[in-house]
Amino acid sequence: MPVSDASAAPSVPSGDRSAGNGSLRELAAFFLRLGLTAFGGPAAHIAIMEDELVRRRGWLSREKFLDLLGASNLIPGPSSSELAIHIGYQRAGFAGLLVAGTCFILPAFAMVSAFAWAYVHFGHLPAISALLYGVKPVVIAVILQALWGLTRTAVKTKLLAAVGLAATVLAYLGLHPLLLLLIAGLAMALTKVDFHDAGITALAPPLALDRFLRAPRTWLAAAAASIATPVTLSSLFLVFLKIGAVVFGSGYVLLAFLRADLVVHRGWLTDGQLIDAVAVGQVTPGPVFTTATFIGYLLGGMKGATVATVGIFLPAFVLVAISGPLVFGIRKSKIAGAFLDGVNVASLALMAVVSWQLARASVINIETAVLAAVSLFALLRFRVNSAWLVLGGAVVGILSRGL
Repeated sequence: MPVSDASAAPSVPSGDRSAGNGSLRELAAFFLRLGLTAFGGPAAHIAIMEDELVRRRGWLSREKFLDLLGASNLIPGPSSSELAIHIGYQRAGFAGLLVAGTCFILPAFAMVSAFAWAYVHFGHLPAISALLYGVKPVVIAVILQALWGLTRTAVKTKLLAAVGLAATVLAYLGLHPLLLLLIAGLAMALTKVDFHDAGITALAPPLALDRFLRAPRTWLAAAAASIATPVTLSSLFLVFLKIGAVVFGSGYVLLAFLRADLVVHRGWLTDGQLIDAVAVGQVTPGPVFTTATFIGYLLGGMKGATVATVGIFLPAFVLVAISGPLVFGIRKSKIAGAFLDGVNVASLALMAVVSWQLARASVINIETAVLAAVSLFALLRFRVNSAWLVLGGAVVGILSRGL
């Protein structure tokens, strides 16, 4: 049964299927499957969620999906995991928030822990290059299909098209993702400001969000900086709690933070171990931030893996729980809504640039180009479920490499 606006749980957007009809079992089943099959990083995760939850199940409209994506990109932490948590909250309140986020993270946690066990006991990682050879081109097709649909929804005016194009160029040139989002959002918000009217205070929502995020980030950074050098479960937890609360951007940004904290300042890891940890986070399905699971296992066994994983993902749950009820309320303000429109097109620009970078590394010969093209055709023409395409790509990769 739909929940009223006055309650703590989210309201049901008009035009969407009732969130009250979505059970926790449905959320758990979908996000467990996503966590098991979602190779390719955040862009691929977002694309699969859009394909399954917007196009196929109609759990929320494209407009609402874009708003949640924009909100996820505005807060620190793993954007695709935060999008999953947001969707869980909109679907089934705080219980849904916990179920969606946990079920998305758990499969990756289990797989990365297994890789870490093999790494510790055998000194190397199991070979997975053949599987990824076939999966990566399919992931590119899934991302392109989602980008096509989301862009048609997000780019509502010529001005938004211009902002999106400029954001794409700036993203390609390497502008920091958070700065890019804020510039695009403010550019659109300023078009709605009447400078002769007190309505300029309507910019308060995005500015208040920035002030809200600044304080805990500063406190967590100071707390983690005071931790003693020896590895303990509490120090491990606080280090990854700090990282989860301050890191914006891609896995490469995460790599910079991890190296500064764990290799340079504390000496807990070698550069080689860190590269192996990031590689496992990148090539396993599910959130890239499960790199923390691998590192935690190296430093403290299974308890360390659990503590590090909880630490790095906990800020995402807290920030979504705080900001989730506010997301759709922003649309009631003309200026704040315009800010979110700008953030949305900038988010898609970031996704497009990541897609291009992934495509250059994934489509490397005629075989992979054909696989990507066939997958894109199947998605657009026959609306084949993306999860089956990813699994099919894995089989093709294994067979083509003779394994």
